[in-house]
Amino acid sequence: MKIGELSRMTGVSVRALRYYEEEGLIRPARSSNGYRDFCDGADEVVRQIRGLIECGLPTRIIRDILPYLDGPSDLLPQVPCAQMLDQVAAEREHLDSRIRCLTRNRDAVDAYLRAARKAARATVEA
Repeated sequence: MKIGELSRMTGVSVRALRYYEEEGLIRPARSSNGYRDFCDGADEVVRQIRGLIECGLPTRIIRDILPYLDGPSDLLPQVPCAQMLDQVAAEREHLDSRIRCLTRNRDAVDAYLRAARKAARATVEA
């Protein structure tokens, strides 16, 4: 099947499908005219990729997980290996760090807004 058909079938943009190919997540064959030709079952793999992305995993980890998924609706290997678990745990730690940073940024914006609103009220009252 061509990339447009796969896009319609999965609801994933053509651009995203090309990105998945660049990242080594999907590997279409090429026809003589250079068009991508996706095999049967590519839609299931794309849905797995979307599910893993929606879980918050980056493509570098998804690339390692995909070969170990048993069924088309699986998002977790039947027997996760230690390396995969370590990668996912490290990704979670990275997310926690980003959350802490974003929380500090939000708190700083809140403080700025409080000060700005107070200054605006003082100007109006004067």
